Amino acid sequence: MMSIIDLTLIIVAIIISIMADINIKTTYSKTREMKTSRGLTGEETARMILDKNDLKTVKVKEVAGELSDHYNPADKTVNLSSYIHSKDSIASISVAAHECGHAIQDKDGYFFLRIRRALVPFVNLASKLGYVAIIIGLLASSLLLFRVGIYAEVIILFFQLITLPVEFDASKKALRKIEEYGIVTSEELVYAKKMLRSAALTYVAAVTSTLLQILRLILIFRSND
Repeated sequence: MMSIIDLTLIIVAIIISIMADINIKTTYSKTREMKTSRGLTGEETARMILDKNDLKTVKVKEVAGELSDHYNPADKTVNLSSYIHSKDSIASISVAAHECGHAIQDKDGYFFLRIRRALVPFVNLASKLGYVAIIIGLLASSLLLFRVGIYAEVIILFFQLITLPVEFDASKKALRKIEEYGIVTSEELVYAKKMLRSAALTYVAAVTSTLLQILRLILIFRSND
């Protein structure tokens, strides 16, 4: 039977996730309607930043989806969703510049980016097996399996914690570059900061939710020990 503490932790985690999601969607909707004075698209912004940072071999590609933007270190590509790629808005240049920030990190051998990349295989395994171990552990009354599930969640939490400096640093680089290269005015920079800050908060929310989930699992484990 679910305790009051369990229910509270679940509700808090859900509220945090919902608030972060609403925040990014609201900010994105607002900044995608704001045209920049220079009129550069996301693709043009990315190309400029990459070229000026000795990353001319890094390609800028258009991908399907909304906010599916990412940098792929495997094939050295900055992948921008259709709207971000082709439109000239605060949202477009902010997201494009952020992904270029990751490309710059890759070129510079950014410490936390290298750690995150090394952790990917372990996180993929933990994501697939973690809850399976927890569910089977509960059904079979196996504390060993349940403990394995908790360890898997801890691996995911560690990955998310490593992701925080990676994302914050990429945004910092993005804001510095778009200001330095005159891609935005000082007034537009304020909204670019809001856009990237909202995106960063989704990662903070993910860390908080995972932490609360681990705490809940530990309480369940102790109650059955």
